[in-house]
Amino acid sequence: MERTANITRKTKETDIKIDLKIDGSGQGTITSGIGFFDHLLDAFCKHGMFDLNLQAKGDLHIDGHHTVEDCGIVLGTALKQALGDCKGIVRFGHAFCPLDEALSRAVVDISGRGFFYYECNIPMKMVGDFDGELFVEFLRAFAVNAGITLHVSMLYGQNLHHIFESMIKALARALRQAVANDLLNNDIPSTKGVLV
Repeated sequence: MERTANITRKTKETDIKIDLKIDGSGQGTITSGIGFFDHLLDAFCKHGMFDLNLQAKGDLHIDGHHTVEDCGIVLGTALKQALGDCKGIVRFGHAFCPLDEALSRAVVDISGRGFFYYECNIPMKMVGDFDGELFVEFLRAFAVNAGITLHVSMLYGQNLHHIFESMIKALARALRQAVANDLLNNDIPSTKGVLV
């Protein structure tokens, strides 16, 4: 059974369409209007082995906040829909990813309960045309709407481009583990018999 989702969200601020295939080949067609954000989502596809077509139009004449946060909402919703009842998944995943001087960690539990913890102790600033403060907004919206517990931490680093990229790669690798088929168990991975 293909694990896919097609989600559209249209508001007065944004118009976003996403096609997601969990068991993909890492191909992304991303157009958000924010170059560095597209770069991060492309890395998410490549390292998670997800196929993602994301087309977003937002009120960028104001700033990138609505576009970035709403992309997180729609991508999280798509992941939740594509996973269905989560029967037979590993459920947990973790990864450490370096990029030059930066090292980041992501830990995922596909729990059915959206929770997000973020740790990055350097000031958020612009990276190209991307407001660094929006990265945490994207991750929070993604985790809450996907119904996953997500912990993302910068262990160390100096260059914000490297830090964000190492974080998104760690998230992708952790998710890749968590959504994988559990070869030893084809049941819902919870003592409750349901993930919520």
